[in-house]
Amino acid sequence: MPKLNALVAGSTGYIGTQLIKILVKHKYINIKYLCGNSSVGKSISFYEKSLSKYKLPKIRKFNKNLLDDVDIIFTALPNGEAQDLSKHLNKKNILIDLAADFRLEKASEYKKWYKQKHRAIKLIKKSIYSLPEINRKEIKNYNIISSPGCYPTSILLPLIPLINKNLVKVSNIIIDSKSGYSGAGRGVHKKYKNKNLYDSLSAYGVGNHRHNSEIDQMLKKFSKKKIEVSFTPHLSPMFKGILSTIYLDLNRNVNMTKVLGLLTKFYKQEKFVKISKSNTLISTNDVINTNNCLISVCKSKFHNKIIILSAIDNLIKGGAGQAVQSLNNRYNFPETTGLI
Repeated sequence: MPKLNALVAGSTGYIGTQLIKILVKHKYINIKYLCGNSSVGKSISFYEKSLSKYKLPKIRKFNKNLLDDVDIIFTALPNGEAQDLSKHLNKKNILIDLAADFRLEKASEYKKWYKQKHRAIKLIKKSIYSLPEINRKEIKNYNIISSPGCYPTSILLPLIPLINKNLVKVSNIIIDSKSGYSGAGRGVHKKYKNKNLYDSLSAYGVGNHRHNSEIDQMLKKFSKKKIEVSFTPHLSPMFKGILSTIYLDLNRNVNMTKVLGLLTKFYKQEKFVKISKSNTLISTNDVINTNNCLISVCKSKFHNKIIILSAIDNLIKGGAGQAVQSLNNRYNFPETTGLI
């Protein structure tokens, strides 16, 4: 089949350059346009040297007329900008947003967590929150696809199957997540200029991080119960990777073996979710530069509790790779295309 033409808006950020590194190897994609603001006229290799060997278009400013020439639009833009762009989509366009513009099902929740009004409310119901391992069959029905946040990806993949089968209590879920500083974008170096970014570990967004909204929304959908989740993210002195540690209370007649068995069975056919042997001490090093999520079920010192470790590369499985997974599902390409 002929290649699909793609436009990448927000092409110079960490997520944007990672996406381009995947798309140049995708046999069904031609990168037609790269768009940015302050970077107009520059080559993408200025931001990512490894892309210098590919013939790619110079970065240009986005305008709606470009949409006539492309099939797919990837947006890795500041929150709100994909909503503006979405109003100009034509019937053949597929929008895959890597920011938060269509992650929440209620405009009121978006305003609560992102402190701005949603500017494309009518399109919310025409979009889908896309976790391919969970809802890939539905992705084909939507032209606006929202990629989950990096933290929620590492958290929801292990939790949704357990909550859906009522194996764990939902009244006291505690999550401690640590991310490489690339998750905060290129501006992190200026923001943390005087805070010893490369040698210290920093907690942030305690009790009110925006990704709480995604986690709550999806867990409520699968549990049909009131959810109580305590989520604390940390910025770690490494470039990329996420390790989430999840503390869970087991329901009656449930043990660690049953939890491990369910996760193993649920993800048995999946290419990108790997379940380790029980009590395996995993690390971000196990998943860096892959689209994998690695999950380990560990015992607690309390018989009625377990600890789950979940590791991903925040820029790939937590960002660009998962977006390409959604692309592949939307167009019925083999799901691993461009990712292995």
